[in-house]
Amino acid sequence: MYRYLERRLVEHLREFLRRAYDLQITTIVVEQPPKIEFGEYALPLAFELARKLRKAPRKIAEEVVAGVGSIPGFEKFEVAGGGYINVRVNRAEVAAELAADRAPVAEVPAGKVLVEHSSINPNKAAHIGHLRNAILGDTFVRLLRLAGREVDVQNYIDNTGAQVADVVVGFLHIEKKSRAEIEALAAAPRFDFVCWDLYARVSHWYEENKANLQVRLATLHAIEEGKNETAAIADLISVAVLRRHLETMERLDIEYDFLPRESEILHLHFWDAAFTKLKESGVLTYENDGKNKGCWVMRRAGTAAAKSLTTEDTGDTEAVRQNTMPFGLDIAEEDQKVIVRSNGTVGYVGKDIAYHMWKFGLLGRDFGYRKFFRYPNDRDCWISTTDGEINHPHFGDVAEIYNVIDARQSEAQNTVIEALRGLGHGEAADRYTHFSYEMVALTPRCAAELGYTLSEEDRARPWIEVSGRKGFGVKADDLLDALIASARNEVDARHPELSEGERASTAAQIAIGALRYFMLKFTKTSVIAFDFKDALSFEGDTGPYAQYAVVRASNIFRKGGFDPESFCRDAASQLSAEDFARYLNGEAGDGIWALWLAAAKTSYIVGQCIATTEPAHLAKHAFQLAQLFSAFYHRYPILSEADEGRKKFLLATAAVVRRELIRVLAAMGIGVPAVM
Repeated sequence: MYRYLERRLVEHLREFLRRAYDLQITTIVVEQPPKIEFGEYALPLAFELARKLRKAPRKIAEEVVAGVGSIPGFEKFEVAGGGYINVRVNRAEVAAELAADRAPVAEVPAGKVLVEHSSINPNKAAHIGHLRNAILGDTFVRLLRLAGREVDVQNYIDNTGAQVADVVVGFLHIEKKSRAEIEALAAAPRFDFVCWDLYARVSHWYEENKANLQVRLATLHAIEEGKNETAAIADLISVAVLRRHLETMERLDIEYDFLPRESEILHLHFWDAAFTKLKESGVLTYENDGKNKGCWVMRRAGTAAAKSLTTEDTGDTEAVRQNTMPFGLDIAEEDQKVIVRSNGTVGYVGKDIAYHMWKFGLLGRDFGYRKFFRYPNDRDCWISTTDGEINHPHFGDVAEIYNVIDARQSEAQNTVIEALRGLGHGEAADRYTHFSYEMVALTPRCAAELGYTLSEEDRARPWIEVSGRKGFGVKADDLLDALIASARNEVDARHPELSEGERASTAAQIAIGALRYFMLKFTKTSVIAFDFKDALSFEGDTGPYAQYAVVRASNIFRKGGFDPESFCRDAASQLSAEDFARYLNGEAGDGIWALWLAAAKTSYIVGQCIATTEPAHLAKHAFQLAQLFSAFYHRYPILSEADEGRKKFLLATAAVVRRELIRVLAAMGIGVPAVM
């Protein structure tokens, strides 16, 4: 409602400016006043027009207030200070619309949106850093769908890269396992945990003797070539680990539509098709001399030459995508302009260019598809293959792309965008967004609780960085298990009357809500130092605090013998505009109006999150709603209210806030248990 009124306000102002001053203003800034008593919107418009109109800002503000006329839903315009315009809405009208949940029809952009997230190498268990990526991506998907967009969710699977090759090397050359033995291990529970430990051992094996890197290189080439025993084992391992990743994410209610694999990008000749287009358009040129002699490179304006560090040095063709280049090699200066190396192999950026051309429907090729994983809700997740089923959903050919990849991949992402521009697809490049974020670490306290031995220097640090290659980190499933166990202890102590199943379900909802909220409340540019105690707290800016606000609101209705959903639906018809005005207008109504106004801002916040690719705004909104409701709950003993009219209004307030909090938490992927 708040968002809709803002748009209506802007439209009327734009029309007034055209009529009164013959001005066509594209952007009109609308701010939110610092205090509720100043109104609901503030306009610095007069200051922006002062130079154009050659008038004092206050004079312009007075002319706007006098001439804009009445606007439905608004009550008053007031000039403040040197030229600000404060705008007040009709509180009773807004409250009535909100109580009835009559959301105005919003204009939804055409075309499907593709969100790619997670993209975990299928060589070991998912870890805490992957969880931030997946939770950010899944929440953004939920936000887009809440805004009415059609969304495809994709999870890119790098099944031919060095990380998978390393695990193959470990099984074949360190543990001397046969294919049958590996297959038996892969069928056992938590095979991804076995691979986690083996991956760290392989890294040490390489460090012990650099000649062992040749084994990796040979293994990698065999996997990329395909149709051989090594490639078959790599496929066996990657598929088994991938299934575990999907099971882990399913615990967080995270689902995918399609899993495009790098093996098909190679075997279906996506790169060959892209390479031809890139050469014909002049995006790629061949170097005849210099440090990049024999390479195909991109000439990108504004990109400084960088240190020549290619996978010819390391044998690691795909590590850069996940920022896991081994052995301390600094990839920050890697020359991202080299697309095809002098040995004829294409780098990961080249494959990314081809993949994103397919996403936008610009490649002229398509994957084969087959069903791979079925969720409990009977939704199918599809995977790429070289042939596949005839009847399948249509993937690719989308209007917009959001790639959820960490901030260290900015240069690679920019290279793909510039390649699209160079190919003449500027509109596609403009609709390609790198949804970047910073890393996740552990507080020293959290690392110690997980059993890691810390030095005194470690304990003094603000956070402890994790490293999959060194085996230091937190597996996603271990983290979820620990959080659920901690929540279960609290639930068992508070609610021994519940059944075993009810306590288990409640603990899981609290733990998952705590984790998802913790990952979302920090802005994307913040490094997260994860801590069990902070995440699971029932106080302050946490998931359980927001969940508890909903449980409190539900308890009011349970004790009063009301159904909150039906009460909220009926509230608008039972309360007149005069009733709403009586309890919301004036200084006496400011406190409760602040709660109603916050509840009215959900769609506004959703739009803000999408426009800025920043879900942290949603967590802040949930916290504000929970805080305001807590103050309301303690101030007004609703069920003992003697005035029936006022009691009905207070119940309507609780019902609306409960509904909006549930809606906001659902957009964050957080459910609400019956008890806390």
